[in-house]
Parts: sequence; C-alpha cells; structure tokens
Amino acid sequence: MSQAPGSDARTIGFTLNGEAFVPEVAPHTRLLEVLRNDAGLNGPKYGCGYGQCGACGILVDDLAARACMLSVAAVAGRRVTTLEGLGSRDKPGLVQRAFIEGQGAQCGYCLNGMVVTAQALLRHNPAPDRAAIAQALRHNLCRCGTHVEIVNSVELAVQALARGETL
Repeated sequence: MSQAPGSDARTIGFTLNGEAFVPEVAPHTRLLEVLRNDAGLNGPKYGCGYGQCGACGILVDDLAARACMLSVAAVAGRRVTTLEGLGSRDKPGLVQRAFIEGQGAQCGYCLNGMVVTAQALLRHNPAPDRAAIAQALRHNLCRCGTHVEIVNSVELAVQALARGETL
C-alpha cells in the first residue's frame, strides 16, 4: 500500500484499464505511485516528477494526462488507461504496432508518454498532419533524439486508421 503512516485512507475507486480499481490510499497520494506500486504497472515511468517530461503519461477519460501531477482523488470515478491498457505484448494496440513498425523508440523510457499522447491525439483527430503530430508531442521529451522516428510512427498509425483499422 502507498498509504503514509497516520494518513487518512479512504476508498477512492476508478476504472483502470477497463477494470474497477479501489486502492486503499490517502486521497492526496500521487496517481503515479499508485499505478506503479499498488497496481504493479510498469508503463507509466517516473521521469521528472513535475509533469514536464511526459514519461508518466496516461489517459484520463481519453485525454492525455500526467500521473505524477494527479492525486488519486482527482481520478475518482473516472477512466484511467495506461500503456498496458492499450494492448499487450501478444496483441499490441494500433499505436503500439505503429511504434514497433516505425522503430519509434531507442531506450524506451519516453515511449510510454509518446504512445499514450499519440493515442489521445488520434482519438480526437484521426487524421492529423505532421505539424499537428509534432505539436501534440511537443511536451514529451526524448533524450535519445528519436523524434523523427516517433512522428513517423504516429503517421503510420494515421495511415492504418485511414485504411479502416480502429484504435
């Protein structure tokens, strides 16, 4: 449990990757801590801790968000989706497949935030141009410098959507 000694634990539930999830933690507990420690998920990464790098990216009701900046109370009753909720190793989601095909990762640390942000973009704009993709990903940092491959990978996902595949 992520509960601090003497904290006021309450039942705060939300949907996590399509399943009801009710961690026994204090309302102010950071969502990133709960996702990694209580839910055992490895997709969202701890990067900067200030919401500026994107490594902790998640979807909250299909909108990109930073798990390091949200408390558990902020997602009460909402739908939270992590990288793990988009697909699996055996059956990756459309955006995940596009990143694999387009070699949109090098070290992989930023990959979570890039894929999740691209997923949010394509849910709201299934046909973005290259400039719109770059704009959507502008706050996701990649220290390896694979931004070209990342944008190319999102373009592959756009092409798949145009062929009738679904997110």
